[in-house]
Amino acid sequence: MNRKILAAGSIAAVAALALAGCSGGTDAGESSDPDAPVTLTLSGWSIDTTPEFQTLADAFTKDHPNVTVELKEYDAAEYNTLVTADLAAGSGPDIITQKEVKYVTTFQEGGQLLDVSDVALPDGISGADSYKVDGTAYAVPYRQDSWVLFYNKALFDAAGVDQPDGSWTWDDYADAAEALTTDASKGAYLHRWQSTVQGFANAQTGTSVLDGDFGDMKDYYDATLALQDAGDQVDFNTSTANQLTYQGEFGTQKAAMMLMGTWYTATLIAQQASGEANDFEWGIAPAPQRDEKTTGTDNTPVTFGDPTGFGINANIDSAKVDAAKQFLEFAASEEAAQALAGIGITPALTNDAVVDAYFAVDGAPTDDLSKFAWSTHEVLPENPTSSKTATIQGILADLHTAVMSGSTSVDDAIKTAEDRVKNEVG
Repeated sequence: MNRKILAAGSIAAVAALALAGCSGGTDAGESSDPDAPVTLTLSGWSIDTTPEFQTLADAFTKDHPNVTVELKEYDAAEYNTLVTADLAAGSGPDIITQKEVKYVTTFQEGGQLLDVSDVALPDGISGADSYKVDGTAYAVPYRQDSWVLFYNKALFDAAGVDQPDGSWTWDDYADAAEALTTDASKGAYLHRWQSTVQGFANAQTGTSVLDGDFGDMKDYYDATLALQDAGDQVDFNTSTANQLTYQGEFGTQKAAMMLMGTWYTATLIAQQASGEANDFEWGIAPAPQRDEKTTGTDNTPVTFGDPTGFGINANIDSAKVDAAKQFLEFAASEEAAQALAGIGITPALTNDAVVDAYFAVDGAPTDDLSKFAWSTHEVLPENPTSSKTATIQGILADLHTAVMSGSTSVDDAIKTAEDRVKNEVG
């Protein structure tokens, strides 16, 4: 999430060039010798600190000794543009990691993704629908993060505040933030991303950004601004001016609670081990809910999150297609899920064995609520699969900045965003 969001228009322009250059490709349906040596290139980012790519490559090639998987690293902030440029130049990777769902249709409309509808997926895998366009699958999910509440057990105990129990609504969250705020730390830290408000608002009210109606965001923004105005969380302008990091705010105990995606689990474990984060006991709880209908461990809390997936370059050498599809099938499998869970990554497939592998990681919390929060929830997509999504999210990013900075009222910002969607997107 902590990355530069690129304009869909610039990516689409390069995608069009890639489509124009597709004439030199080979027939993806041509048969090949299954035992012949094959080298696949796989795109990734921040490979030194993002071990999932090498983990999957190593696990796959162990069972497929004729296949070599070479990682092709791209700058995380410029990932979509750089990959698209390489595709246009005919030097794109064989397997294209789909970093952001809102750009799936950009790759698909540019003719850059192979139809992978025939890749077998296990029952219960999450996020597969995000990679379908008109019923055709253009990628498969391998990880599925969701948003939860991280909390510092030590700060709760020091303040005499009851720790989360899975029953919290947003009112409970606000009450706890007030009770936990001291001269030394805030009750909560809310990062600057629009997701932190809009993701929950859309998921918990059943609203899609494609609807063009953003009125359901009002209550969530009002509650967030109230916390900010009360001083129970760092205000948006201070966070922006000082470029605060969510890892630093929670990891050095400047905030007792933080809403964040499950990807942070692996980071926090690693930073506590290295000393970059303080040594304290922490846990995760379900995100606060709109009302009691989805609270408690007898119910299923509603949250949001997008999958991360793998697609295949439509211009891939035909001799590599079978191996590439086998890699995608493996990446979605339980074996791969357990391998990812073993390094603190949240896979798209979750079952009891995967939960056990995830929480067996040294430094992970071991309490039942953390396991429940990680494994039990209804995860709705932040970014519906549509060619309109990237543009609408850009408009909503402006709404978020205007509201959180205090430059525009919630009502006016919502109306402006709705008008822009009608005029600019249709």
